[in-house]
Formats: sequence, C-alpha cells, structure tokens
Amino acid sequence: MATEGESSNPTDAVLFVGISLVLGIASRHVLRGTRVPYTVALLVIGIGLGSLEYGTSHRLGKVGDGIRIWANIDPDLLLAVFLPALLFESSFSMEVHQIKKCMAQMVLLAGPGVLISTFILGAALKLIFPYNWSWKTSLLLGGLLSATDPVAVVALLKELGASKKLSTIIEGESLMNDGTAIVVYTLFFRMVTGSTFSWGTIIKFLSQVSLGAVGMGIAFGLVSYLWLGFIFNDTVIEITLTLAVSYLAYFVSQEGADISGVLTVMTLGMFYAAVARTAFKGEGQQSLHHFWEMVAYIANTLIFILSGVVIAEGILGGDSILKHEENVWGYLILLYVLLQLSRAIVVGSLYPLLSYCGYGLDWKEATVLVWSGLRGAVALSLSLSVKQSSDTSSYISRETGTLFVFFTGGIVFLTLIINGSTTQFVLRMLQMDKLSAAKTRILEYTKYEMMSKALEAFGDLVDDEELGPADWSTVKKYITSLQDSEGERMHPHTSLEDGNNVDHMHLSDIRIRFLNGVQAAYWVMLEQGRITQFTANILMQSVDEALDLVSSQPLCDWNGLKANVRFPNYYKFLQSTTIPRKLVTYFTVERLESACYISAAFLRAHRIARQQLHDFIGDSEIALAIINESETEGEEAKKFLEDVRTTFPQVLRVLKTRQVTYSVLNHLIEYVQDLEKSGLLEEKELVHIHDGVQTDLKKLLRNPPLVKIPKAHDLISANPLLGALPSTVREKIAGSTKETMKLRAVTLYREDSKANGVWLISNGVVKWDSTKIKKRYSLHPTFAHGSTLGLYEVLTGKRYMCDIITDSVVLGFFIEAEKILSVLGTDDAVDDFLWQESSIILSKLLVPQIFEKMTMHDLRTLVAERSTMNTYISGESFDLPQNMIGLLLEGFIKTQGTLELITAPAALFPSYGDRSFRVSEIAAAGSFCHHATSYVVETRSRVMMFEISGFEGTRTLQRRASSLISHGGAGDNPSPAREHSGLMSWPQGPFKSRQHSSAIDNNLSARAMQLSMYGSMISNERHSPHNGGAKRSEKPSHSKSYPRVPPTEKPSHSKSYPRVPPTERRGLLSVRSEGSTTVRKTVNVGSESLVVPDNRNDGHEMDYSSDESGGEDEHIVRIDSPSTLSFRAP
Repeated sequence: MATEGESSNPTDAVLFVGISLVLGIASRHVLRGTRVPYTVALLVIGIGLGSLEYGTSHRLGKVGDGIRIWANIDPDLLLAVFLPALLFESSFSMEVHQIKKCMAQMVLLAGPGVLISTFILGAALKLIFPYNWSWKTSLLLGGLLSATDPVAVVALLKELGASKKLSTIIEGESLMNDGTAIVVYTLFFRMVTGSTFSWGTIIKFLSQVSLGAVGMGIAFGLVSYLWLGFIFNDTVIEITLTLAVSYLAYFVSQEGADISGVLTVMTLGMFYAAVARTAFKGEGQQSLHHFWEMVAYIANTLIFILSGVVIAEGILGGDSILKHEENVWGYLILLYVLLQLSRAIVVGSLYPLLSYCGYGLDWKEATVLVWSGLRGAVALSLSLSVKQSSDTSSYISRETGTLFVFFTGGIVFLTLIINGSTTQFVLRMLQMDKLSAAKTRILEYTKYEMMSKALEAFGDLVDDEELGPADWSTVKKYITSLQDSEGERMHPHTSLEDGNNVDHMHLSDIRIRFLNGVQAAYWVMLEQGRITQFTANILMQSVDEALDLVSSQPLCDWNGLKANVRFPNYYKFLQSTTIPRKLVTYFTVERLESACYISAAFLRAHRIARQQLHDFIGDSEIALAIINESETEGEEAKKFLEDVRTTFPQVLRVLKTRQVTYSVLNHLIEYVQDLEKSGLLEEKELVHIHDGVQTDLKKLLRNPPLVKIPKAHDLISANPLLGALPSTVREKIAGSTKETMKLRAVTLYREDSKANGVWLISNGVVKWDSTKIKKRYSLHPTFAHGSTLGLYEVLTGKRYMCDIITDSVVLGFFIEAEKILSVLGTDDAVDDFLWQESSIILSKLLVPQIFEKMTMHDLRTLVAERSTMNTYISGESFDLPQNMIGLLLEGFIKTQGTLELITAPAALFPSYGDRSFRVSEIAAAGSFCHHATSYVVETRSRVMMFEISGFEGTRTLQRRASSLISHGGAGDNPSPAREHSGLMSWPQGPFKSRQHSSAIDNNLSARAMQLSMYGSMISNERHSPHNGGAKRSEKPSHSKSYPRVPPTEKPSHSKSYPRVPPTERRGLLSVRSEGSTTVRKTVNVGSESLVVPDNRNDGHEMDYSSDESGGEDEHIVRIDSPSTLSFRAP
C-alpha cells in the first residue's frame, strides 16, 4: 500500500470525479424511458469499477489510482462532503404543509421504529449469527442497519412519482431516522469502545443530541434568513449563502457541539422551506432550484458510484472476508430477510397510530412503506468508521470491522437492487400508479383544448405570401401527443352533469385545480410586490390547508386566514397593561396593514383563478359551482376592507401606494433590460441607469411609506368638540385627555352604568345597543368618527343610556366627567355648545327614523344652521311649529291639555301632520317620543329644536352656503322672500320665551361644523372669547338662539354671522375636477378664516380627494376622516 500511495498522484482523485460524472450522464441518457432506477445503475457501475480495480491484476491505471484515493477516504469526511448538500436539498424541497400533517408519522417511524428495528436485528445477530459478538456489538450493527437512507429513498421516489403524501412520509422518515441512527450508532459505539452509560445518562445523551440539533438548525436558519433580508437582488450571494450555511451548520453541530449534524441540517432545510422559501422570487427562485437540483444530482452520482466501489473493495480487497468465512454469503441473505422482517414488524406494530395520525395510512401504502426501506451511503460510511477503528482499537477486532463493511455493503446492494428495482412493480400490482378518473378527465380535456389551439394556430399560419399554403395532414403526423383527440370532440365535463347533480369526485378535483391557481396567483403577486414575504407564507399555508378538505367541504381557504385578519386576544391584554400607548398603537396599525394585505390579495387571487377556470372549462355547471363557492368566500374579505375604508382609509392608501411604487420601479427595470437587449445604450450608461433604479427599489423595500398616527395634539385640534372650544377651555380639558386605541368588540361603557366620562371617536365605528330604547327603525345603530359619546349623561348626571361597543378598530380619547363639569358655568357659550353637542348623539338614539340617515357632518350643520336652543323657566309655555322637532334635554314639561308629564330626555313632535314626515312613523324610541301642539314648563327646562322642513327621508341634509360662507359671484338679485326661504330661514316669533344669541367669535357650533367637514385644515387661530359675564349682564335671558339669517333691513333680537347680501347667491362649496389643479378658497367667518390649502407646492401634504371622480362635474368636498391620519414617506 505504501508503494501504491507513493506512485499515485492526489490529483488523480479529480479524474475519478470526472469519470464518474460522465458515466452518470451516460447512464441517465441511456436509461431515460426505461424502468431501471438511476441509482441502481450507478451502484452497479461503481461495483464494476471497483471489481476491475481490486479483482484483476491489470488494474485501471490513473483511474484506478483515483478510485483507491476515494475508496480510502475517511468515513467522517465522506459524510461531511456529501450529506449537508443532499440533506438540505431534500428537506428544503419538501412542502411545509405536508411536513406538518405527516410529522407525527415521521417521528413514530424515526423514533420508536428505529429502536424496535435495532433491538430486533441486534437480538438476531446475537442469537443466530455464529460470531459470538457481545450484545453491544450486535446492537451496534443493528442500529447501523435500522435507518433507511434518505439519499437512496429520495432518488427512488422522485423517479417513480409516488403520491405526495407517501413520498413525504418516506422521505421525512428517512431524513429523521438517518439522524436517529447516527445518534444510536454513536451511543453503542461508545459503549463498545469502553464507555459506560446509565439509563439516565442514555436519556440525557439522546435528548441533548437530538433536541440540541433541532435548536442549532433553527438558530442557523434564523440568522441566515435575517441575513437574506439584507441582500438585495443578488442571486449569486443568496444561493451561495444557502450552500455555506448548510455545511457550517453540519460542521458546528457534528464536530463542535457534539450533536447530530444530520438532524441539524434537516431542521435547517425545513426551516427554510417554512419561512425562507418566499425570500427567493422570480429568476432567483428558479436559479436556486436549478442550482440545488444540480448539486443533488452530482452528489448522488458520486456517492452511489463510490458506494459500489467500496462494496467491491470490501469483497475483493486484501481483507476480503471470503478468504476466511465460507458461509458469509448465506448469512448475508439471512440478514437481508431479517431486515425486511424487522421492517414489516415496525410498520405493523405502529400501523394503528400511523393510520390515525396526519393523513392516515392504508394497507397499500403500508406495504409500499415496508418495501421502500432502502439502505445507502450513510450506513456504509458508518460501517467504514467501525472498520477504521478496528485497526487501532482493542475493543473491536479487524475481522469484526471487515464483517461490518461486508454485511452493510451487501445490504445496501441487495436493498437497492431488489427493493429499488421492484418498487414500481409493487406500485403497479397495488394499482397505485394509475391516474384517478378525475385526473384522466382533466388530461382528456387538456388534449381537447390543445387540439383546438393547434387548429387555431394552423388557421393563422396555413398560408403566407411568400411560401403559400401548408399541408395539415403532414403537420398532424408530427403532433403525436394529440392523435387520440381525433373523432367526435365532446366537452369532457358535459357528460358528467346530469341536471343539478355534479360528480362529487370531479368537483373535488376541480377545487384542487382552482386552489392551485390561487396559490400561483399569490406567487405572482409576491414577485410584483403586492404582498410581503410574511403575507405570502400565510396565504399559501391557507391554500395548503384548504386542499386537505376539498373532498369534504366547499372552498374554505378563507378559514385559514380569519385568525390573521382578526385581532388575537393578546392585543386586548396589551391594552390592559402598562405598555406605552404609542407602542400598542403601532402594533395595532401593523396588524391592520397585514390584514388588509391578506384580504386584498385573497380577493385578487380568487378573481384571477375564477377567470382562469372559466377560460379553461367554460360555462359548465361545475365551473359555476366552484365560482359561486369562491364568491361566497370573498364576502367576508370584502366587508373587512369596506370597514377599513370607512374607519381607516389611509391604511388602504398606504398599501396601494407601496404596490404602485413597486410596480412602477419594476416597470422601469424591465424597460432598462429591454434597452440592454436592443443595444441602444452603452454598457456604462446602462449600469448607471440600472443602479439608480435599483437604489430606489432598495429604498422602497428598506423604508416603505408608513401609516403615521397623528399626534394627540393634532387630533384634539381637529376634533369637533375639543377643537371648537376656546383655547383656554380646550387646554384645561386636553391636559387630562387620554388617547387610546381599542380593538373590535370592546365595550366602552354599558347601559345604566355610572357616567364617568366622555368618549371622542377620532377614527373607527362603534355600535350601540339598549334595552330601554327601541331599535325598530334603527337599521344601522352605529356612530362613526367625529362622535361625542356620553356627553349628555355627564351633563345631566344620568347613567349611560345604552351600551357602546366598538365595531372596528377605534382610535379615540377619553375625558373624565370631572373635567367636563369643571368648565360648566364659566361661559354661557361653552355651556350651550356642550349641550348642543350632546343633542347630536341623543337625536340619533331617540329619533333614528329621521336622524340616523344623517352623517355627523350633516347633523352638525343642522345644529349650527337650522336649530335653536331655548331655556324655559317654570310656568312658561311654548308651541312646537309643524316644521320642527324638539329634544327635551333637561327639566320637566307637560303637554297642553292632557297634562302628561314629560321627563328628559324626550323627543317632541307636533300633534298635527306635516308633509315632510309622518308623526305616526316616528315611534322608534317608544316612551321617549311625545306629540303635542303646546307644552307647559314645570321646572327649568332646556329644549333643542330642529327645523326639518323640506327634509326627505331618503336623502341626507343638503349642506348649503350659509352666513358662514360667502362667495362672490354675479347673478340676478333674489327677492327677500326667496332669500329667507332657504336653508337659513327660521320661523319668526314661534317661541314665547325671550331669546338672544352669542357673539360671532363664540359661535362654537359653527366651528364644530367646520372641523367636522374639513378637519385640521381649519385654522386654529381664534380671538379670545368675550367675557361671558359681560354678555349675561347685557342681555339676561332664559333661552338662547343660534345663528339665523334675519330679514333684510329688519331689526333682530339676536346677533348673527355676516349676512348673505341679496346680490349674492349661496351655493355649495365645491371644486371642479381639473386634473391636478387644486382650487384654493378662503372663507371668512367673522374674524376667523377657513382656509382650504393649496397643496400643489407642498410635497408632504396628502391629497385626500377621491381619485374615482371623472369628467368636469362639480363634486362636494368630502373629507373621509377628521383625524388627519396620513402616511409619511421615508
């Protein structure tokens, strides 16, 4: 051997690699289309090469030297070179959902299964074989032979095309029990070589080696996955990282941490399959797939040829057992039979559990599972380690080491030759290789469609000007795949449908095709930047789960997404803890963004899949059934997005902005690539342009536009209640205001509970419920953003009138009752404004038939422009005009004549009919509604009256220009009668009590109306309020009237906002759609100004106008939310 080592050149090892790859290529090429497994052919080639080198005197020269170098390779080095790449490729290519479903079965076979097989084979070797081995030595060989080899099994299953479920179980078991076998081998090898272990030490060792390997694999996977996130559009580095991390993980585990390297790499590959698969997109994913496919092919080719060489060397080499043992071949056959028997016992004993767990297992699959227990290079390498140790160890004889190699090599050869070659016959005998009837029909229809496409293509290409016509009969001879499509071509799905009955099996198969289309659409959206990697993983997992249920229920992939759209329970826990509110708000908005991504992607993918299904099988009944199932599933997703559009529209705007930005940049990249292909630009110019676009794309991915939650101060300033108050009063209340974000279905307060504060809704929707107030006419018992909840109860000291429960994610403020009550009595204008604000919610509760249709904007306009609030003392009486509705806010009154005592709160209606509404229909609040012409005041009472003349039940209030908004324009001078008959007209002298209004600067309701309509665009500059005490001394009164348009040239008892001159018409505040032009308007209100900003030169301001309006029509300016919630660009 020394002479041979001196004469050989280390570079001869490269020649062996080249020769092996050429032989592998030739074998694959020759065997394509045959039934001979590729791995079996490689093993035979390896045995042939080894026999020529070791069994003949002529040898193979340089090739033989290379063979000897590889045959004498260190067994640990052999595993370290080939296993990491093969294990990672195999585990990474497995489907995560299949792994989850089959995990219990894989663990059963790899854990208890290996142990049972080890003891069966060890006992047989100890009791039957005549080698007088100790129990430890017998169990060492039994454990070495107990594990099926992943390299051999995976290669075989890929060739035979076994079912996905069976392939996952067999492949996963072989990956796991290979690691288990190495752990068992290590344990018994240490026992054989003199180490002692107690049962406790054994359990600790097994747990440490296996669980430590899993932890190490996850750690390497997590670190490398995070590193991938920092690599941008560099496929070479991404692929190299996966290769490097697989080898590093194996080495650190096997050599550094003394744990199972096999289990570590297997865990790493499964982690990548579960988490990092979506990190590779487009060409990068294809390149990764091709790279690992090539690596696996090269490694398989080398390791099976090398295994054949090692087997030949063990039989024909200098230490050949044939020279010393006569019956060794018989014992090898006996060991093979015992091996198959032990495999059958393992599967049989575990069959009840195997058939119960995961997808289950029938007897046919169990039979294939028994027969597919191949052994391969891993077992052979471990036996070589024993032989190598026997040369220097006193615990293992050289004869034992040689027998280990012989028996292991023989078992590898027999399992591959016998089991590997006959597995396809077993599948055929069990009729497991046939296509189902549904799949056969799909193939028939595909051929049917292919023939139609071929005829269509021939019709387009049959004739041209230069060459003339083509011959269809000749063309048809070359389309052999469609020859069986001739004859009568009936739609394959038509014959299946009989009336309303659809083939159930066929329906299930079409569902599978549909869901595959949905999953493919998710991949496309991931590449287009419409969804994130995290979202893509969730969406694809939902499809995998739905695929398991297609035979038992309709499409149900939305069920797997509900948990990710809804807020989990721990979010409620976060809100109840001391975690900073800003952090809770951030996580809530992030969750909302993710839910919107999921819902939008779900709807889009289903829409694409429905179109593809319709194009594929037409308007058949089965297609309509699947399409209906898909549309039904999408209803909840549509509703969720509509809710977000109503409550947090800016979230959708941010997501759409991200998608459009990504799409635009990708379009630019494609354009640059087209320029490169066309040769219009030089390479230096192309690199400069390409790098610039890539920098922009990296900036988008690293710092995408985010939803920016406005500061509490901005929200308070934009709130109709707090923003309208004088600055001194607002600051006193705002200092104790608590900002909060509540999830859906959270109770803000309950009916009949003590009114401890006021809730201000900045974003979101809440719903109300009450046992006292009838909801018969309340079709939508909800309150939207801008609502002030609980104010009436705080002002009156009553208990809450209803339950308030969030109907979406709600961003709001809570003000303690003491703070509200502390500002009462400081200024009459503030007092009256608070009472007016309280009447808005009260009107919706008591009179939903009239006020529920109105938005908060409309109601505040009604309060500011078409309402009056009066305070009466005991003994006074008042009449309720026929065009008015009253709300008794506090006090006691009686109806004239009947003397029915009415307590606050109550809705007051005139007793005679009015054309604008029928009193008989206003009964929504039951005992809270009263009808009379005149009322008598028992105690000091406050009554809010609304003019609703001309109001139509099917329309909301039309906001017209009032004295608050004046526009210059030409036109005919309207008559005084016409001037006073519009929106701002009021009946003169309907009330018996004395009235007066506040000064212009103190018209807080008008200010609240502006804030409700225009949000933070309203200027916060306000003049200091006039001294309330001075006003009270000037005009003492028990009632207060809010702005009205007085008759022209007539004295008035109230001060009002600037009159609308007779020469000016009052119109709707509107802007004309003119592309990107923004109309800038300044509306003067006394000493204040309403400014609609011009954003053309202000890049950081958002345009919230609708992007769906077209043409040159006028549109009323509509602000979706007064909260100024916006997004900020990086």
